[in-house]
Amino acid sequence: MDIEPFALERYFAKYEFSTKYSLSSSDCDGWAVTDLLKLADSQTKKMWEDLKLGYTESLGLPLLREEVAKLYSGIQADDVLIITPEEGIFIAMQCLLTKGNHVIAVHPGYQSLYVIAESLGAEVTKWQPDEKNNWRFDPAFLEKNIKPNTKLIVMNFPHNPTGSLASKEDYQQIVTIAKKNNVHLFSDEMYRLLEFDPSNRLPSAVELYDKAISLFGMSKTFGMAGARIGWVVTKNKTLYQKMATFKDYTTICSSAPSEILSLIALRAKDTIIQKHLARIKRNLALLDKFFKRYKNIFSWVKPKAGTICFPKLLTNQNSFDFCEEVRKQTGILILPSTVYGYDNNHFRLGFGRENVPEVLKVFEEYVEEK
Repeated sequence: MDIEPFALERYFAKYEFSTKYSLSSSDCDGWAVTDLLKLADSQTKKMWEDLKLGYTESLGLPLLREEVAKLYSGIQADDVLIITPEEGIFIAMQCLLTKGNHVIAVHPGYQSLYVIAESLGAEVTKWQPDEKNNWRFDPAFLEKNIKPNTKLIVMNFPHNPTGSLASKEDYQQIVTIAKKNNVHLFSDEMYRLLEFDPSNRLPSAVELYDKAISLFGMSKTFGMAGARIGWVVTKNKTLYQKMATFKDYTTICSSAPSEILSLIALRAKDTIIQKHLARIKRNLALLDKFFKRYKNIFSWVKPKAGTICFPKLLTNQNSFDFCEEVRKQTGILILPSTVYGYDNNHFRLGFGRENVPEVLKVFEEYVEEK
């Protein structure tokens, strides 16, 4: 399989653990195991204490699949396949696409969502948002670009890296277009449940369409990226079985400790999510003030959900050089838009971590001196 390097992950590999501060992380602060175990009920506490480090069920721990299904309307445990989030994208693309297929995918976006398709010989049309219209992904683009060989539409709401969220009308139109053209729909929902206004929350794609595949997991919303637990959900039994069979060539099964920790977190989801949202909203308010103070240097579209945003640099300096200079002079890691293959004018900021006020203060001192 010939696939190009993952630009964002290569950038992180180079700097993420050697730079003093991160102001680009897309996850919430990771939970300490001791704190998470305090949230365990009697059943999961006993499961943890009696845990043996043997193989686990390839489809995922049955109790975990049941708990995941509760996040959706009309979904059963048998529709849930436990995977590593990145693995879910890889498996779904492998099972859906062949050479000669056509795919329409959101861009900028997580590179796997379109590069894996390209590596399989599919033609990919990139669906880009309108920054001047709150980073809106116009459904009319799909109508204009669907071809007879279009096999898949890839969407991502809440969106990485802009933090945008489709309106309910636009979202329904996307699903309607997929149905009308009998096209599969892959929905990356990794930031779901982190909507700042719950009334803006969208239904999961699998709740609306039998040929949809939804991706979600523990990394972002639940602050458990190190657990490496996620899931793909689909009502399409043929595709589900194909993905489950393909998994025998990737991870085979999940980590036993991670599955139990994830089960604990999902059963305590309201407590965890409210804690994360309170931190996110505090940090977002600080960012809003920051960008108002420096509107001659930056412009931004305030995100509606998630933990990241995509400001634009208004100076003559390009994004890559700006991010490199910030890293060298302040020890702060931010992501240039070049890692998304998008342009050289934007950069990604993350605001899901507890230390954002401290890091933002250091960043502001740099901006003041510049």
